[in-house]
Amino acid sequence: MSGTSSVLQPPADAVEPVRHPDAPAPGELLGAHYGQCFGCGGEQPHGLHLEARAGEGVSVTAAFTVRPAHQGAPGLAHGGVLTSALDETLGSLNWLLRTIAVTGRLETDFVRPVPVDTTLHLEAEVTAVAGRKIYSTATGRIGGPDGPVAVRADALFIEVKVDHFIDHGRPEEIRAAMEDPDQVRRARAFEVNP
Repeated sequence: MSGTSSVLQPPADAVEPVRHPDAPAPGELLGAHYGQCFGCGGEQPHGLHLEARAGEGVSVTAAFTVRPAHQGAPGLAHGGVLTSALDETLGSLNWLLRTIAVTGRLETDFVRPVPVDTTLHLEAEVTAVAGRKIYSTATGRIGGPDGPVAVRADALFIEVKVDHFIDHGRPEEIRAAMEDPDQVRRARAFEVNP
């Protein structure tokens, strides 16, 4: 990516990411981590409804279709919505590491416009890990998974404890997530960005 800041460059002592042995298998749909999530939740009427699948190694693929509610300029996706799609996809990588992490920094390049009703095909991978820091990169393509790049991003995620969400979230949502009888959904509710 052009112009990436030095903060997004892994330090010399960074290590290659290792997929957790209990991570979802390649091709497996990761599903929504929380129903109210703007990025992946099915309970958000104007959300992205992004669907991510585990890839090989520490990578994911995802897709979302730009709807009229996602536009900025007439007929084109809003840049903030495209950044949200990249952030959501990058955040899904943490499920393959089986760690709870939040976005520390995200730099996005907008390469070409994305029209309404276009499906954005996203790919992301973790490139390095240094202590609590997780370095990753993503691209979004139009016209298919091998189509031209429309957006791309580099990101730094920071591993946190679940207390981060409990201390800063709204009590009613935290309580609802903690009381979910489905252990996997309960754990996933706290997997990505606050």
